[in-house]
Amino acid sequence: MTDLSDLLVPEAVLAGVTAGNKKALFQQLGAAAARAYALDAKLVAERLSEREKLGSTGFGGGIAIPHGKLDGLSHVVAVFARMAQPVDFAAVDDLPVDLVFMLLSPVGAGADHLKALASVSRRLRDRNFAAKLRGAGSPDALFALLAGVEARDAA
Repeated sequence: MTDLSDLLVPEAVLAGVTAGNKKALFQQLGAAAARAYALDAKLVAERLSEREKLGSTGFGGGIAIPHGKLDGLSHVVAVFARMAQPVDFAAVDDLPVDLVFMLLSPVGAGADHLKALASVSRRLRDRNFAAKLRGAGSPDALFALLAGVEARDAA
């Protein structure tokens, strides 16, 4: 799956995010989830922090996929953030993170949660795709890339 539009809405794609640390980033991701999906921003940040205590979700190459599960969701949702300055994430390669794809899943969504994680991970591991995300000029351009608009237009 190269199209991540079933996880994202345009309002949940951010560019130029500034955060001094992971906690501040999680608060901003929570606020974005609150705006885009009417979720509790503080609860989102708490769930992300709880998951992060189990081990960093920074998987290398400047990319992280923080994730958590929330009551009240009907399906997996996401927020994408491109950082203005990379933030330390204790990633496996010790590189700071500048591309963040947060996933939130319903509490009972075991298989759907894992499928979404695998899809996002596969897509973001593509170095050319990550470079395009880093070079995109606006949230709209980022959403178009993430939603696979250019792939559909080319087809």
